[in-house]
Amino acid sequence: MQAIHDAELENWHDYEVQSRKEIVALLRQIGEKKQLIRMKIKGEADVCVTSVLEVDPESGLFILDRSINREQNERILRAGQVMCETYLDKIRILFRAGGLQELEFQGTAALAANIPDSLIRLQRREFYRMPTPVTNPVPVLVPMPIDLGGGSANFPLADISCGGIALLDNKLMLNSTIGQTFTGCRIELPEIGTVNTSLQVRNALDVTMLNNKTSRRIGCMFVDISRANMAGVQRYITKLERERNARLAGLI
Repeated sequence: MQAIHDAELENWHDYEVQSRKEIVALLRQIGEKKQLIRMKIKGEADVCVTSVLEVDPESGLFILDRSINREQNERILRAGQVMCETYLDKIRILFRAGGLQELEFQGTAALAANIPDSLIRLQRREFYRMPTPVTNPVPVLVPMPIDLGGGSANFPLADISCGGIALLDNKLMLNSTIGQTFTGCRIELPEIGTVNTSLQVRNALDVTMLNNKTSRRIGCMFVDISRANMAGVQRYITKLERERNARLAGLI
């Protein structure tokens, strides 16, 4: 699973489910299919893996399995709210679980949480990476540190999704350490405009190009991207999909 970030819930309003009936149904399906849930306390690095044991809409609670780590359980209860991530039929689900309390369920200690008021349900296609033009690459402008001359350097965009991008660092200029965050980046999308966002490195791979030179492909996740900028990303992906479909149909 991908890393959970609290900011993600703010970025995905277009995929928010607010119907109480649908939320209860999704939680029940997650429990029935015994899907594992990653539960993360804000500000902490470790993650508790749990599962849904019961959903009770009358009490407004759903029951979760406890962590086998006593200290982790204590931290979860003190926090009162955790971020949760799981998958259901290959669809990513994100939500906050609040009002956490300890209780006994079928003779075993468990955790209860309030049924969330909303959750994020991301179809697989939301993270489908769309290749971008090679002959006239889209520029990604990344601010450079003073010791590298300052200003902004231009990096070719390799692909794009609603979750992030991959760029090519042909001169191996960027710090590609996992978790490294580049703030104030600009992606100049043709016919769409400039997308402003921070980018966090999630993976990096050295690749040999056709000219036998080495480049580095850096996969980045959008961080703190606004709804307006995300809308621009979505419009550009739709544009690329239409162009690809037209090529396949022999129309262009």
